[in-house]
Amino acid sequence: MRPQSHARTFDTATPLRLFWLGTLSMMLILSQTLMAGAQGAPRSFAELAERISPSVVNITTSTTVAGRTGPQGIVPEGSPFEDFFREFQDRNGGGDRPRQSSALGSGFVISEDGYVVTNNHVIDGADEIQVEFFEGFELPAELVGTDPNTDIALLKVEADTPLKFVNFGDSDTARVGDWVMAMGNPLGQGFSVSAGIVSARNRALSGTYDDYIQTDAAINRGNSGGPLFNMSGDVIGVNTAILSPNGGSIGIGFSMASNVVTRVVAQLQEYGETRRGWLGVRIQDVTEDVAEAMGLETARGALVTDVPDGPAKDAGMLSGDVITSFDGREVEDTRALVRQVGNTEVGKTVRVVVMREGSNETLRVTLGRREEAEGIMPTAEDAPDTPDEPEEMDVLGLTLAPVTDALRDELGIDPSVEGLVVRSVDETSEAFEKGLREGDVITEAGQSAVTSLGDLNDRIDDARESGRRSLLLLVRRGGDPRFVALGLEED
Repeated sequence: MRPQSHARTFDTATPLRLFWLGTLSMMLILSQTLMAGAQGAPRSFAELAERISPSVVNITTSTTVAGRTGPQGIVPEGSPFEDFFREFQDRNGGGDRPRQSSALGSGFVISEDGYVVTNNHVIDGADEIQVEFFEGFELPAELVGTDPNTDIALLKVEADTPLKFVNFGDSDTARVGDWVMAMGNPLGQGFSVSAGIVSARNRALSGTYDDYIQTDAAINRGNSGGPLFNMSGDVIGVNTAILSPNGGSIGIGFSMASNVVTRVVAQLQEYGETRRGWLGVRIQDVTEDVAEAMGLETARGALVTDVPDGPAKDAGMLSGDVITSFDGREVEDTRALVRQVGNTEVGKTVRVVVMREGSNETLRVTLGRREEAEGIMPTAEDAPDTPDEPEEMDVLGLTLAPVTDALRDELGIDPSVEGLVVRSVDETSEAFEKGLREGDVITEAGQSAVTSLGDLNDRIDDARESGRRSLLLLVRRGGDPRFVALGLEED
């Protein structure tokens, strides 16, 4: 028998597979290298700066300041030095004569017909506004409108030829770590460029509508009102503030996000003022203990503490409701709700979903205008008279007594307010830790009105019977309401 030969089998497709695998690997490495180069630090900002500089402006304002009044020095009348000091004061702008005060800032052109955006604090109170352009010419500017809430102002200049301008970008697409470039007039030195990255997003400083981009691009005094650009040359922020112990840049600057600014500018262009939606409620964040006291699954939404006369009251909203959705968008907290309402058209009817006593209810609210409503104080409904209860009760770390006419006079409590007055607070108690103080008035407990000590005891018993570990109180101080949840273990 002839022996069989066992030849080694060889797949002719293997070299081809290896070739394509190697080629794909090389293409992948090359692609990643090119992407890294595109997303990394640019070799130079010169081309971008050259392209957008003509639309960035310096702003100079002048304001007439009244002369000083009252005593003008310590030189006695008739003194041989009297004439000398009078001449010295006159040379230095002293005396009672009005004098001119000037300020410097930055801005940028947003249309070829001469609309210019800057900060409100740059031009606030100015009698005259001059705009200096990159090419070296100057034009006087008229104030179109301002919004102190976002520190934005809109100016208008008249030029013989179309002006170079820049466009707003989408600030929501800016990511932490993206390159940005700031331009302006720092410390009055003229046009200057600085570069850095987006250090943080959605920063809030002190304003209701704050949405700041934080950057380490150098921003100094005089940069206020200047633009913050992305690498496409679009404005994603208006440089507004710095955090600094010495007045100079330490790498923490703040620019108001363009998606806030564009809405403000559009309203200033159309109306000369802002027109923000108004819901008509007082609200506070839902904390973990408040959520537990109300039987909520999560600590989110905006808890309504008071409903004065206005759109929300007309729609049936109540104190103690938790707003969870506004106009089809979920509400995370009070800051989010304020911005959502403010950005909604005045007069629009929106659906507002509230959590009330464990179930959802949908209300249809027609929004008013915030600017017209500002200054309106919430009013409390008249409560029925209750018999005086002179006795006091110690509970939850508090010494409480019913509101009486004598206590109203002593503590200045509004005649319409009914409830339990805090006479003293145990400084070792949770109530003290959460800010309750003598003179506070508890008007609700467990989301029900309390006008007597017996009412409060009933609410405590109800909470314990339902397995709650805390009780939600509505506390008023000087007319301002807030909810506080206190644990029931103390009593």
